[in-house]
Amino acid sequence: MSRIGETPILIPDNVTVNITGKTLVVSGPKGELSQDILEGIKVEQLDNSLVLKRKSDKGNLKAMHGLERALISNMTIGVSKGWSRRLELLGVGFRAQLIGDKLVLNVGYSHPIEISAPEKIEFSVTDNTKIEVSGIDKQLVGQVAANIRKVKPPDVYKGKGIRFEGEYVRKKAGKAGKVGAGGAK
Repeated sequence: MSRIGETPILIPDNVTVNITGKTLVVSGPKGELSQDILEGIKVEQLDNSLVLKRKSDKGNLKAMHGLERALISNMTIGVSKGWSRRLELLGVGFRAQLIGDKLVLNVGYSHPIEISAPEKIEFSVTDNTKIEVSGIDKQLVGQVAANIRKVKPPDVYKGKGIRFEGEYVRKKAGKAGKVGAGGAK
């Protein structure tokens, strides 16, 4: 039995849910998201909650039951509150700035890196070293943040680069010192 899939999804007051055939549309004050419901899973709306039921326990359907419930729950939170992911730049001379809807990163390369914001995604920069990626689609927010981090991942020796806020980067020890002036003894 899927424990996550059996849990009802509470719908906030400012969110509306429409189920038409195999498509679920969730709309709220921040926007609208839609998703196709998997074959073998039934979504029922009861008062202020959604309940997902699966037709059988065969194959991969149990795992997909919990996944589908989590995706729909993320959609309801996204259209009511929104999702955000924060990144920070560590390094001498590293900085970020917004020019229009483009994020411009100066992170030690010979040229600045420009990243355009996809539809429904917003960037904000504070203190020239802190970036916030926000939007209503949790998966898209996380993917855009991961793409920004991929521009200059944290260095394992000095720790400089782009990292998620609060991310711990384990540093490696540097080279061991020489034994003598003429080489090894």
